[in-house]
Amino acid sequence: MRRVAVVLLAVAVLAPAAGAATTATRPVYDARGRLVQTPFASVAARARLSKERATAIFLRDDKVADWLDRYPSRDRVTDTTFDRERQDWKVAVWWASAGEIAVGRVDDGTGAVTEAWTGPQVAWKMARGSSGAFGGKQINSPVIWLALCLIFLLGLGNLRRPLSMRNLDLLVLLSFSVSPWLFNRSDVFTSVPLAYPPLVYLLGRMAWVAWRGGPNEARPVWPLWLLAAVTVFLVGFRVGLNVRGSNVIDVGYSGVIGADRIAHGRSPYGHMPIEDRLKACGPTSADGEIRERIQTNGRCESADERGDTYGPVAYEAYLPGFLALGWTGYWDKLPAAHATAIAFDLLAMLGMFLIGRRFGGARLAVMLPFGWAAYPFTQYVSSSNTNDAIMPAFLIFGFWLLTSSFARGAFLALAGWTKFAALLLVPLWAGYPEARRLPGKVAFTGGFLVATLTAFSILLLEANPAHAARVFWDRTFGWQVGRDSPFSIWGWGQYHAAGIPDLGWLQPVAIGMLVLGAVACYFLPRRKTPLQLAALTAALLIGFELTVTHWFYLYIPWFFPLAVFVVLAPRARRRAQPDLESDRQDRELVPAG
Repeated sequence: MRRVAVVLLAVAVLAPAAGAATTATRPVYDARGRLVQTPFASVAARARLSKERATAIFLRDDKVADWLDRYPSRDRVTDTTFDRERQDWKVAVWWASAGEIAVGRVDDGTGAVTEAWTGPQVAWKMARGSSGAFGGKQINSPVIWLALCLIFLLGLGNLRRPLSMRNLDLLVLLSFSVSPWLFNRSDVFTSVPLAYPPLVYLLGRMAWVAWRGGPNEARPVWPLWLLAAVTVFLVGFRVGLNVRGSNVIDVGYSGVIGADRIAHGRSPYGHMPIEDRLKACGPTSADGEIRERIQTNGRCESADERGDTYGPVAYEAYLPGFLALGWTGYWDKLPAAHATAIAFDLLAMLGMFLIGRRFGGARLAVMLPFGWAAYPFTQYVSSSNTNDAIMPAFLIFGFWLLTSSFARGAFLALAGWTKFAALLLVPLWAGYPEARRLPGKVAFTGGFLVATLTAFSILLLEANPAHAARVFWDRTFGWQVGRDSPFSIWGWGQYHAAGIPDLGWLQPVAIGMLVLGAVACYFLPRRKTPLQLAALTAALLIGFELTVTHWFYLYIPWFFPLAVFVVLAPRARRRAQPDLESDRQDRELVPAG
């Protein structure tokens, strides 16, 4: 009897626990309807949905179903796995040679599709749409963005003649804004094509001005003191927006890492923090990824494996900020990246002031820095804390000193070894003011070589500089040439099976025309004016952006400074004399005749 009593007692004690286990996801009430037990969700609880049920729910999602309808179902393969920690199902859909075409998650408790990514969004997280992913939420706020657009247009526009070419040019520069608005809503296949019409227009406009000249000098409607005061306000606003309302994307993070490597006696190339095969030293992300790893230098650092794809100047430019503010090893607030972005933003505005003062007097000296300060895409670069203001800053100062062949060559080299697109300008800038002047060509080549050797001196930090040079080539040009991307019309071949046009066959033709045009700019026009040099510089950079596979809105400030100079600069119409000294060329801004 005693054994029976023990067994009955054990059953009485364990029964509630067993009942709780079977009803772990339901509340328990007593006879009076009072809650006596709350639901208990264990991390190791078994899935409520079956694999087949979760897969069916995901495939019925409107967005997913619409995309999958583009692919024949007979060649589709679906992989569905249950994530015990997240208590949801990850569903991935593969199709023949196209690879993974859809991926997402289904909540196990509610059966709701919590994530659904298709097309470019599968492999490219930046295509998934987020108004704060680049630059933070403040610069992406419609109020701030549209306010900058309005200030830019009202400050520089010809309000007395609404249908003037100047207003059209300014509106086209602002029309790029439509594309990122759609990009932030993950509509890649609409946002990407919309960037091309303004690029094509500006290319044609710059070529026309270089050939035939443009309208008369652009005069502001407002007093110069008012434009200057607004510029000062905008400078403070931009710095405050960077410090308090911006983020640092991988481009700026790469610059800080590169500066760290140089400061510690190593080349950035081949020495970026990696993630694979190294001991973890940080938390697991929502995607199950651990980015913080113990690197070969013994330090815990956040991974950035492809951060060494830029020119050496893109890392050397971060050295002052790094030496002053340091780096923790993590992808945190990165004050060195903020300081560098702000510094080159201010340098660009200073250079615009100097260009304006030299080529147009006080009026242009006020209008040009105002244009940079009010243009939303320059603030987009600053708020993203990237290196995309460094190259145009060097080009601005090189243009300011264009009558010094040595300085022109040196600044062009610094720009080219920051962003390789500027190397297209070598024939054009070497042919200023005309291709037949040997002393000027020697000085230009000397300046270019001195700046190039200085920039690449970091390869001497390695024990084997020849090997370091090969690593540089593999990590930069070698990787960029074969790079794939959905952010241009040239990279859509991978979605051709889904009915997206494949224009990849046309890209080599466009690149060939661009290269021929760059070479021709050495000889034509035979005698170049500063206005022609500015217009052709902007045209070649726009041509590069039209042909590159990976394009983004951060590249617009590459050509903006000289493009807006062409729009606003005075047009003095007198014929050049053959014996005119080169230091007087800055007074003649338009081709004669």
